[in-house]
Amino acid sequence: MSWKTETVPGTDGLVCSIDRLASEAGTAVLRAGGNAVDAAIATSAALAVTAPHMCGLGGDLFALVGGPGTGSAEPLVLNSSGRAGSGADPDRMRAEGHRTMPLVADVRSAPVPGCVDGWVTLHGRLGRLPLADVLAPAVELAEAGFPTSPLLAAALPRLAGVTGCDELVRSGVAEGDLLLRPGPARMLRAVAAEGRDGFYGGEFGERLLEVGAGEYLPEDLARSQAEWVDGLALDVWGHRVWTVPPNSQGYLGLAGAGIAERLGLPADPDDGAWAHATVEAARLAGFDRPQRLFDGADGAALIAAGRLDERAAMFDPERPARLGDRYRAGGTIYLCATDADGMGVSLIQSNAKGFGCHVAVPGTGVLLHNRGLGFSLEDGHPAEYRPGRRPPHTLAPALVTRPDGSLRAVLGTMGGDSQTQVLLQMLARLLVAGQDPGTLLSAPRWVLAVDEGTGFNVWERPDTHRVRIEEHAPASWRAGLEQRGHEVETAGRDLVGFGHAHLIELPLDGPARGAADPRALVGACSAG
Repeated sequence: MSWKTETVPGTDGLVCSIDRLASEAGTAVLRAGGNAVDAAIATSAALAVTAPHMCGLGGDLFALVGGPGTGSAEPLVLNSSGRAGSGADPDRMRAEGHRTMPLVADVRSAPVPGCVDGWVTLHGRLGRLPLADVLAPAVELAEAGFPTSPLLAAALPRLAGVTGCDELVRSGVAEGDLLLRPGPARMLRAVAAEGRDGFYGGEFGERLLEVGAGEYLPEDLARSQAEWVDGLALDVWGHRVWTVPPNSQGYLGLAGAGIAERLGLPADPDDGAWAHATVEAARLAGFDRPQRLFDGADGAALIAAGRLDERAAMFDPERPARLGDRYRAGGTIYLCATDADGMGVSLIQSNAKGFGCHVAVPGTGVLLHNRGLGFSLEDGHPAEYRPGRRPPHTLAPALVTRPDGSLRAVLGTMGGDSQTQVLLQMLARLLVAGQDPGTLLSAPRWVLAVDEGTGFNVWERPDTHRVRIEEHAPASWRAGLEQRGHEVETAGRDLVGFGHAHLIELPLDGPARGAADPRALVGACSAG
């Protein structure tokens, strides 16, 4: 099957997300006088209600904000990913026989959630409307109910046996059924009334300490997880592309684009050589990620010109690069929003894998993420699971500016390790092929895969990659890749494996234009 989405113009602002109801929540806030930040928070909060299989108040958040109204010549970058609690003990994990962090059923894979701190911090610096007004659409969805989306209905059976999820796992929830979320509604009202203290210092915080059983201490919750950081940027294809620095893996998207620029991409993305070059650019950028990405890693060094030159020199136009001797052995939503003044927000919010670690905070309706799966249990590893550390993160939102500093686009995707691979393809289609948002997001994609993949272990064995391509990819992709020695798999109907990406572009000669990913089925780009 092929995907098709239309480019939507929007003079008074646009909001793109995986859920029409959430996009409409954002545009309602725009029409009420809010700015792009207000709209992004409103959309994010609505998704925490309608898409608990992908994000929620128990997850993390990153954001970039650019354009007029920021008070800054450069984009503002917020890292609101949570830190491991004071009880984090890697020796105990190893003594229990763990070699990697547990994926589910273990609260130790849940750092302190950063999502709510992200909302409050973004709003406190850049919001225009009262926070209660911004969160009101999400509260209404939670209290009045909303029709269960196809992807949520398909995912809900995975919560069978998980305690504390009664509002989600009542029998007979099917696509289109009305679903109410009283727990998140109560949590959102507490945030609206008291800010972060209403959440981390209120019912949620009290119950989190209980379910953590020593993993967290009150001082862990008293410390904000949100932090303004310097953006990481690379000049590529006549523009500057921005992302969040480590602990985000965003540097891989920049490095992949820098390598691809050095290789020289064919003008036509349907060319098999284009597929080979972009696949190899991603592989050459990311093969040593397990050793290089950790909280505090030097992002600028990871995208330095000399390093990218060396990676590009490893490219072979006729076969995949051999990487084995060069290294040692989702549930996420992306959204973007703009307003009539030209401010743009690129925001990503995540549980990590599906419903997170399958641990609910009792009585709140909030499931905890499992972003701690990014930690290492190798003794002495720079990303070792330790108190106060942030885990390596797959979340990688992006923002593009022109040479004069004006905002060109906000873009990103969900997709675990594949996020930066999809981002590379989006950047190449936007900045090299000149495609409009609808064409770009309807186009076929490739992602790297490994056997027994979790979506978060692609870089553990970089010489065993398969290239998965969507079934509507041109025949030249498969032929060109196989001729060059890649193992290629044509995927069937896959609603999540190739990302849910969105993009809003701000042309110099016309209104903003955007599109939402059709793979989300109920996604929408909504005009303010």
